[in-house]
Amino acid sequence: MYSRWLRNSFLYLILIVAVVAIVFAFFQGGDDHQKIGYGQVVEDAKSGLVQEIEIDGRNLTVTYVTSSPDAEPDVKSAKIGSNSEIEKLLADAGVALSRPAGTGAGVAAVNLEYKDSSGFGPWLSLLLNVLPFLLFGLFLLLIMRQAQGSNSQAMSFGKSRARLFTGSKVTVTFADVAGVDESKEELAEVVEFLKYPEKFAALGARIPKGVLLVGPPGTGKTLLSRAVAGEAGVPFFSISGSEFVEMFVGVGASRVRDLFEQAKKNAPCIVFVDEIDAVGRQRGAGLGGSHDEREQTLNQILVEMDGFDTGTNVIVIAATNRPDILDPALLRPGRFDRKVVLDAPDVKGREAILGVHAKGKPIADDVKLSVLSKATAGFSGADLANLVNEAAILAARRNKKIITMKEFEEAVDRVILGPERKSKVMSELEKKVTAYHEGGHAIVAHFLKHHDPVHKVTIVSRGMSGGHTRFIGEDTSYHTPAMFKDRMASALGGLAAEEMIFGEASTGPSSDIQQVTRIARSMVTRWGMSKKLGPRTFGKAEELVFLGREISETRDYSEKVAENIDDEVRELIDEAHQAASRILAERRPLLDKLAGVLMDVETLEGETLLRLLNSNPDEPWPPAGSDAAPPESPVTPPASGEAPPRPAFEPKPAPGLAWEGGNQTRADG
Repeated sequence: MYSRWLRNSFLYLILIVAVVAIVFAFFQGGDDHQKIGYGQVVEDAKSGLVQEIEIDGRNLTVTYVTSSPDAEPDVKSAKIGSNSEIEKLLADAGVALSRPAGTGAGVAAVNLEYKDSSGFGPWLSLLLNVLPFLLFGLFLLLIMRQAQGSNSQAMSFGKSRARLFTGSKVTVTFADVAGVDESKEELAEVVEFLKYPEKFAALGARIPKGVLLVGPPGTGKTLLSRAVAGEAGVPFFSISGSEFVEMFVGVGASRVRDLFEQAKKNAPCIVFVDEIDAVGRQRGAGLGGSHDEREQTLNQILVEMDGFDTGTNVIVIAATNRPDILDPALLRPGRFDRKVVLDAPDVKGREAILGVHAKGKPIADDVKLSVLSKATAGFSGADLANLVNEAAILAARRNKKIITMKEFEEAVDRVILGPERKSKVMSELEKKVTAYHEGGHAIVAHFLKHHDPVHKVTIVSRGMSGGHTRFIGEDTSYHTPAMFKDRMASALGGLAAEEMIFGEASTGPSSDIQQVTRIARSMVTRWGMSKKLGPRTFGKAEELVFLGREISETRDYSEKVAENIDDEVRELIDEAHQAASRILAERRPLLDKLAGVLMDVETLEGETLLRLLNSNPDEPWPPAGSDAAPPESPVTPPASGEAPPRPAFEPKPAPGLAWEGGNQTRADG
């Protein structure tokens, strides 16, 4: 773009110069004075007919004496020889070089004046003569260069667009990658293969052809591949899978060939293909036929990775989050010998990742990374990096020199739910409903045996939620029916609290009901946790390869079984609803106390929340000696003998529960 702008600017400059030259030539060529010889000028001066002579180089402008003061003077032009001196000629003719004012004709005297010549005239004349040829030549040159550029661009379609990193400047190493220790060990062997190939060749081991990094987005696949290149110190080619495919037939395969030719010239080296599923999808599954441009590209990749030429030390590292749609020929040994799985980090991995991103930042002493790692279940490495960055931004916004635990806690809420909606004004009724709703979640979850501990309750609006309740707990890969039932009960705690206090529920628990329904149906149809139907799965999800998501579900059961499934799901939900209602009925005073405190302070978390949940409902809050301020306007629940109020609830997003990746991490509404 810059070269195009420069070329166009140069052309415009040439056109401006041409226009200016033509204008100058026009005005200079407009002199219509009568031309006479310089000898005649001398004779006229000797006769006393000349008033003034103006000298400009070899050009003379002669002004003659007028008969009357009002008459227009006669002006003529002449040109003297290159070696002639007008002053000497006039002096030899007896002409004085100064004419007094008012002197009439017949006096041999003239006013001789010299005009400063810039020398522009000869150059301008030369430019006017050469300019047409110059413009024509420049025009031909531009046309030829444009044609040459188009030709080179057309011929470069088949060239690889991979970016080469020589490894001389190491930016990322294994020390910058945390939370994936097993994956680092697998790739450390690849680095050792590249550094010390003779060590493995002595034992008859061959270098792996390819390593496939598999994991959800944000788990560090690209970062880990850059760390491999930094540790190995070898050339590193980086390219995306989408860069192979163009609208022109054969371009993708040509780029693959060019990429591997460059890699072989720089061997030993690493070729990193990000998002390989763009070209590595299963063949024959496309909507446009079984032999399209994408498949040609894939075929060329298969040949280059394990063809007849197998003696090169080129390792291909590919990353994808959709290994299920890759072609089987791409996954066999000899092409991608190793599959390294990068899953969401566990609690120790999250703590290590937070430590890496917190390095070099001014962190306060009250910041506990272990607490943050427990509160961020389901977070990927990218989420944790964003968390630390958001905390730093919040601290800078508040003009702090260090990042405290308060900023980290708020950053967790921002990453999960979004920024706080300070502009939203809640009515007293809406605030009261939200306080009882979130209080119901917290109390039910606190008194359930198989539920994660409650960490935070707030009625501050964030994102699409009117309030939220967050839990922390240990990561687990296994979930029992008792754990799912407790989760459903805590999810319905907000619904049960609204029914108990106000006599009816609002639209707030809508997300809770959806979550509970999904869990109950999965327990029956996917996980075999139904006593009536037994350990069996029901239904098969179908998906299109190119869409990558479920589009329908095939029913492999009868209508009678469908009715039994609905009955089982309804029974599980009713059981959870009854459990939540029973807990809240037994602890109604504690619910009133918690709702009142939430209406006053809006947010409770950590040990303060646990102290309140374990306190005597009849005791005032805060307890004596506490720093917290007492509630100014506690909620007055309806008397037992009075009819509960019937508020006009508006259909808007309100409190609810949500889980991330099977781990109960938060509740939001």
